[in-house]
Amino acid sequence: MRQSSLVVVANRLPIDDSVAPDGACEWRRSPGGLVSALHPLLRHTPATWVGWAGGTGPAPSLPDIGSVRMRAVPLSGEDFRDHYEGFANSTLWPLYHDAVEQPEYHRRWWEAYQRVNQRFAEATAEAAEQGAVVWVQDYHLQLVPGLLRELRPDLRIGFFLHVPFPPPELFMQLPRRAELLRGMLGADLIGFQRAQAAHNFAQLAAKVLELPATDRRIGVGDRVVRIGAFPVSIDTAEMAALAGRPDVAARAQRLRHDLGDPGHVILSVDRMDYTKGIEQRLKAYSELLASGHVKVRDTVLVQVAVPSRERVTQYQILRDRVEREVGRINGEFGRVGEPAIHYLTQPFDRAELAALYRVADVMAVTPLRDGMNLVAKEYVAARVDDTGSLLLSEFAGSAAELPQAYLVNPHDLEGLKQGLLSALEADPADVTPRMRAMREHLHRNDIRAWARSYLSALDDGGSLLTHLAPTG
Repeated sequence: MRQSSLVVVANRLPIDDSVAPDGACEWRRSPGGLVSALHPLLRHTPATWVGWAGGTGPAPSLPDIGSVRMRAVPLSGEDFRDHYEGFANSTLWPLYHDAVEQPEYHRRWWEAYQRVNQRFAEATAEAAEQGAVVWVQDYHLQLVPGLLRELRPDLRIGFFLHVPFPPPELFMQLPRRAELLRGMLGADLIGFQRAQAAHNFAQLAAKVLELPATDRRIGVGDRVVRIGAFPVSIDTAEMAALAGRPDVAARAQRLRHDLGDPGHVILSVDRMDYTKGIEQRLKAYSELLASGHVKVRDTVLVQVAVPSRERVTQYQILRDRVEREVGRINGEFGRVGEPAIHYLTQPFDRAELAALYRVADVMAVTPLRDGMNLVAKEYVAARVDDTGSLLLSEFAGSAAELPQAYLVNPHDLEGLKQGLLSALEADPADVTPRMRAMREHLHRNDIRAWARSYLSALDDGGSLLTHLAPTG
């Protein structure tokens, strides 16, 4: 059994749900998210990825993908219900996103979370070679660093939280808050998207666990755990090259023609999630249509909303509400052959997504709360001619890096409407320097810069970095 000096541990393996007849697996890509972030890093880096393969029952034996070995962790139907749908996505997810929906607390969910985290820790301990670097990802596995340190104290352990980390007054609601904090503190380095999240964590370590803590270091017995902000990014060059391909440019032209060659195209690409601000965005657009500030023949909204966590009740309710609202807006403001909103729920491949980015005069990324939002960065990278306006929520992590976007508070309906109008009506003399500045930032701070920053801090400049060429 081949082992690796880098082990990535995440809830899901980065593969399609089915294996091809010839036994091959392919990378699973999605708009934004963990796999899109790590895929470019691991394409040429020898590594092991520990995660769930997507089905219930015994763990399948999976072939390698390129230089990455797949190590599947089994989940039962009960594990999936109580760990993934339960504690991870009905307790932690809403709480970490400012309690946009009310978190639920059930003891059996916590028991499943412990059980599954233990299973991941044991699988990782078995897969990691002596002295390996282990990089644990996200809120599903917050107990793994502590459990893994007990099993394998020889490992260098990193933990990265891709979602926001809440202020102390929200986190304090959790019945098992101390255990979650101790689990994360099993890591040598804890990374967050924003400095405020690291500050929140340090405050909680001091308050709940009475540990000596600053925004950079926390004392845990005879160890020092380092914390900090490492904003995740994208493969900027890959997206720019894809968007610049002649076939993608031609596809973008056809898409615009299929949309009726409107004067303005607004695009939103989201997972169907209550944190993404989809309902607020639709309401703002509806009111602009009703007031006459936006006219259907001149402007069209393309809303891509890929289904997510479809067995969780809140997500079922949200999808029903969104679909009713889209139907109402199209019924009230659309014409034959001219809908006000083109509503799409299927996932798109990378080339089609790049074509959509090229079509969009305005990209509306208005989550109520988001750890980073890589879709915003992908749009900027795809605007190879320095055109296009990014409408961006102040509460997305990417807002701290892209201040040249048209920033809005998505909770403020009037402000959201005004921001959308400002982006639609912007003078090209204003749009171009804004986009150019954002693109220059992303070229300096791409996925490789992120990985080098985090792994150099975790691995003390060790051999892992030889696989990561400097950003050019």
